[in-house]
Amino acid sequence: MKPEDVDLPEDALSERFLAATGPGGQNVNKVATACQLRLDVYRLGLSPDAFERLKVIAGSKMTIGGELVITARNYRTQEANREDARRRLAEMIAEAHIVPRKRKATRPSKAAKARRVDQKKQRSQVKRGRGKVDF
Repeated sequence: MKPEDVDLPEDALSERFLAATGPGGQNVNKVATACQLRLDVYRLGLSPDAFERLKVIAGSKMTIGGELVITARNYRTQEANREDARRRLAEMIAEAHIVPRKRKATRPSKAAKARRVDQKKQRSQVKRGRGKVDF
């Protein structure tokens, strides 16, 4: 699933604009440009597997109450920060929908084991040859 395919229900989202830090001169002290986006994850209707993956991806951004909190303050305007927060949220949700491949257990062949032992013996001989020399 791609981030642009993620449909974010507006009733599950809430936005707040905060005073941002960083560049912006006097503007940063006057205008609340940082965007804090909150999403009620339970309203998305994710499968249990996708929900667990989203919890791992979100890490500390997920609250105990099931809210995903994203703060965007990279840009100087509210609109740019709002778009950035929504884009990052969509990427997280899209990544949670990707099912990881199962690991297939493999074993080295007998020939591979024999080659490894031979290489170890050869290396051992090289190292043994570096010892003290007796005359």
